[in-house]
Amino acid sequence: MTTLRDTARGAARGAATEAIRPQPQQRVLEVDALRGFALLGILLVNTLTMAGTAGLLGGRPSGATDTVALWLVDFLAQGKFYLLFSFLFGYSFTLQAASAERAGARFGPRTMRRLLGLFVLGALHAVFLYIGDILTTYALLGLILFAARRVTPEGAYRAALWVWGVFGSFLLLLGALGTLAGPESDADRAAVVAEAAELTAAYRGGFTDVVGANVGQLPFAVIALVTMSGFVVAAFLLGLSAGKRQWLTRADGASLRRILATGLCVGVPAATFAASGVAGPLSPRWELLAAMTGVVVAPALSAAYVAGLLLWFGTPSGARAAGVLAPAGRMALTNYLTQSLVMALIFTGYGLGLYGRVGIAVPLGVALVLYAAQLALSGWLLRRYRLGPVERVLRAFTHFREVNDR
Repeated sequence: MTTLRDTARGAARGAATEAIRPQPQQRVLEVDALRGFALLGILLVNTLTMAGTAGLLGGRPSGATDTVALWLVDFLAQGKFYLLFSFLFGYSFTLQAASAERAGARFGPRTMRRLLGLFVLGALHAVFLYIGDILTTYALLGLILFAARRVTPEGAYRAALWVWGVFGSFLLLLGALGTLAGPESDADRAAVVAEAAELTAAYRGGFTDVVGANVGQLPFAVIALVTMSGFVVAAFLLGLSAGKRQWLTRADGASLRRILATGLCVGVPAATFAASGVAGPLSPRWELLAAMTGVVVAPALSAAYVAGLLLWFGTPSGARAAGVLAPAGRMALTNYLTQSLVMALIFTGYGLGLYGRVGIAVPLGVALVLYAAQLALSGWLLRRYRLGPVERVLRAFTHFREVNDR
């Protein structure tokens, strides 16, 4: 007997089919739509960094509007969407394996070429546009995903919990020790302000100044990679487990509602504490512990977002929304790099040079406009071409052959 969810999912697939030219390989609407949604959260978080806000200039925002904007971004997005992207990366890994099998291709060489292509794109992205690049992280940690490709769904799930537990315990301990150590000394605060001023001057300078600042920040990017690698790997493994079960297309409404309720009950208090420590009203002494708590418990809200969206996609209005989001998700790599390019042209010295000059609310408004434009443009492009421009290049390198446009 056909359920309402099945009917709505069929409508969603029909909406996406109307907007997107069919592909020779299988696509999963839910994966593309979730990835398209994740682009928004990634953009909001990255924009604050590229605009020279979110604490980069020392201290907290002074105005009420900027304080509320920072609080909401930290509460809703910080740490949640890169995990969603990571989960979908692991899920898509199983789809790529199935595609290689259908084509009779060797999955190992194809995967290594794809990861190498991602690493090169990510390295160029980090040096010339945005130091917070995630592609190099995915390329390197994707080797772990490849090594785990034959693990059972249950084994991948258990491994994800162990990795998350170990790294989460370490970060919570680090946050607790930072809180017990008390506030920074005047000398430490002065050093942070001086470093922020130096970085601001570089990002307001010319092209070579901006690139030099990005290169100078690479050691800190490596430290961030090591610190966050456990959570990325855990999300990879959860995605791998879910992909092997084809969970996104088979999950029933009851299980999705349980995940949604549990994720909200756990994630909302943790996200509230995290945002209050970063943006206020908690004192700066709690900032490190609050931030670490937000990172460790972020998967709860990420899971709630997934469950809530899947439930919504099973309704007529959600089906239409999925049809709008899916094209952006299909060309997520192009959109991700375009976001950095646009923000660099607005905020760095080789563009308008607005780094650190416009607060928090204004960059977020710009980000929302850009995201809306990307949704519209993605749908328009994919009605005419099978792939986004960067996806075309990566696919050609991965498959070592030219990809037909039409």
